[in-house]
Amino acid sequence: MRKWVISLLLMAFIAGISACSKDSNGPATAIEAYNQALVNGEADQLSTLSCAAWEADAQNELASFAAVKVSLQDMTCSQGDQDGDTVLVSCTGKIVANYGNEVLEINLADRLYQAVLEGGDWRMCGYR
Repeated sequence: MRKWVISLLLMAFIAGISACSKDSNGPATAIEAYNQALVNGEADQLSTLSCAAWEADAQNELASFAAVKVSLQDMTCSQGDQDGDTVLVSCTGKIVANYGNEVLEINLADRLYQAVLEGGDWRMCGYR
């Protein structure tokens, strides 16, 4: 009986570690999805990935890329500190906006993203 309980606890511990390392619905993943929706021009998805307070700003960001070809290069995001209900997320990589003969590169590392847990999901909610 004792071996069975120890085995069960060990399996639960390993499953917990696996779940934490995947974090497929965590703050960093939410910010990555937001940036992807932004460059793909997916207005509905962008709203879904934004907190209520950020939805209008998200649509404004999207509108700013309406007349250009936009791509995302080498993006990787990671969760940082938690400040109350907000988790800070930093990213590397860049958004590349092609304005015909001009190319604008937006370094994602220049922004510190704010993610909040809203409606059971992590959502983009501004910058610091």
